[in-house]
Amino acid sequence: MKTILITGATAGFGEAAARKFVAGGWRAIGTGRRGERLKALQEELGDPFLPLEIDMRDRAAVESLADLSPPWGDVDLLLNNAGLAPPTDPLPETDWERIETVIETNITGLVALTRMLLPKLVERKGQIINLSSVAATYPYKGGAVYAGTKAFVRQFSLDLRCDLAGSGVRVTSVEPGMAETEFTIVRTGGDKEASDKLYAGMDPMTPEDLADLFWWLANLPPHLNINTVELMPVSQSFAGFTINREG
Repeated sequence: MKTILITGATAGFGEAAARKFVAGGWRAIGTGRRGERLKALQEELGDPFLPLEIDMRDRAAVESLADLSPPWGDVDLLLNNAGLAPPTDPLPETDWERIETVIETNITGLVALTRMLLPKLVERKGQIINLSSVAATYPYKGGAVYAGTKAFVRQFSLDLRCDLAGSGVRVTSVEPGMAETEFTIVRTGGDKEASDKLYAGMDPMTPEDLADLFWWLANLPPHLNINTVELMPVSQSFAGFTINREG
């Protein structure tokens, strides 16, 4: 039985991935800040799911994940999914604490965890999937900090492949466009109306769409590496992220 470690498993892509991989016969370690959600997911998925309440900004807690005992410590796939964004206000108007939280979560925590797990992943010829974004490539107003972190994740993934050449470890940067999760609700400080308006009438991607992609990547022949995957809903395109809405 293989083991996947999923950061940000309390909602969205991470939660859907936990369900997908456990249903596929894997063990899944899920981390996140909201312990009650992790507990509920453990009650749903049972013994193959290990819930760990960890904030990606807590470096000591993040690095302690490398010390898990077998079988949980035998990680075959690291899914660096945890991430968030500050409001889309102009940079001078964005609160510094929000900016720092995003950088510490999206970059510092991701790098710290990856670094600590690399010896085990090399030993097991494992795999790393990092969640970047189309924002890493296509700029938009108000996205400077978030897009900057995701550009880092994309480049980190590519350069990490260079470091791991010959090790058998696979590394992929997954770069999704608009998917309806709690992302916008968190970004706006709980404004569900703003989230509903953003996704109205445009048939966005779903967490399950991304979970299916992760599963496909995990089950490719071990001699194949997908360097980057960029995906959007059909209704989203590049011209300032133009969205075609119904009606």
